[in-house]
Amino acid sequence: MALSLLSYDVTDLCLGKPPLRCLSASSSSVSDAIAALKSSEDPFLSVWDCNHDHDDVAECECLGKISMTDVICHLSKDEVHTLSALNSPVSVLLPPTRALVLHVQPSCSLVEAIDLIIQGAHNLIVPIQTKTNTKKRQQNDNVSHTTTTHSNGQRFCWITQEDIVRFLLGCIAAFSPLPSMSISDLGIINSSHAILAVDHNSSASAVVAAISRALADQTSVAVVDNEGDDSMMYLIGEISPMTLTCCDETAAAAVATLSAGYLMEYLDSVNPPESLVQEVRDRLESKGQMGLLSLLDSLSLSSSPTSGYSSDEESPARSFGRSMSISTRMARKAEAVVCNPKSSLMAVMIQAITHRTNYTWVIDKDGCFVGMVTFVDILKVFRKFL
Repeated sequence: MALSLLSYDVTDLCLGKPPLRCLSASSSSVSDAIAALKSSEDPFLSVWDCNHDHDDVAECECLGKISMTDVICHLSKDEVHTLSALNSPVSVLLPPTRALVLHVQPSCSLVEAIDLIIQGAHNLIVPIQTKTNTKKRQQNDNVSHTTTTHSNGQRFCWITQEDIVRFLLGCIAAFSPLPSMSISDLGIINSSHAILAVDHNSSASAVVAAISRALADQTSVAVVDNEGDDSMMYLIGEISPMTLTCCDETAAAAVATLSAGYLMEYLDSVNPPESLVQEVRDRLESKGQMGLLSLLDSLSLSSSPTSGYSSDEESPARSFGRSMSISTRMARKAEAVVCNPKSSLMAVMIQAITHRTNYTWVIDKDGCFVGMVTFVDILKVFRKFL
């Protein structure tokens, strides 16, 4: 059965996947991206550069993917003027390297796909082969902020790390005895010194930089406390880019002002404590970041209901930082997903997939922070087996 896995290609992983919703790199702004993300069920959107002078699939190229986390990190930088940032081209949200998103042919094998992920690709773009009426699809696409069909009639989907790990989990019996081995014995735990960790008292500027790096690495930011002993760190929680994808752009105000510990508290509730919201306002004023303060005020006012809410009901005006479509997404909490060094490979895979993360934190029996296991580490193990 293990040998039969070598015959699979990426089309076997594309079954049932929806077509990508696409933004134009040449005509979309950051504001357009925000509107599209809020109306999408997918936390990520693809950004494309298309030359429509020729009906050639190769003329449409995916430049990368963006999420609300990219928007929040962009708006929360000290040197950014909020209004001009919102009017900037969507390309400012793209990562500096285009190798994170790669085009592959439907004939690309499973093993080749794993190799590309191990080499650093986040997503593999695969053309969808379908006979659905192109004209009708294009008409339907025109009603939204984004399109799923390019002018040449082509549609695409993408393969993620999670898609591949899920597929391998479905064939897990073929890899015996690998699944029952511990992550410690397999040697796939990234040391705590090699991953992103910030002290719970870390400043906002350190948090912004860490979130940006975690987003690029498809991991998360560990929030730790060493209790005065630099040789030992205790994992308090995390600041996950996937949590921020469930927020709206007003979360940039919290990211730009709060320490790591307070930011966790802010993001962990649909309705942050009023005292914490006021703290954000006070710090924005003291730092002179009036653009973010105006954004915070304008969005809270625009979502304020005129009627239909009692004083005991949840009011959108109090839901700072949370997207109105949050109920349709899996909002991550600050509480970290953890395992221990003796956890089996299969247990860690199931745990990560269940919580929709690309990683699992590792702590020892005393609660000390050991490190992290990522999907890439897991795929390397399976690749050696294949």
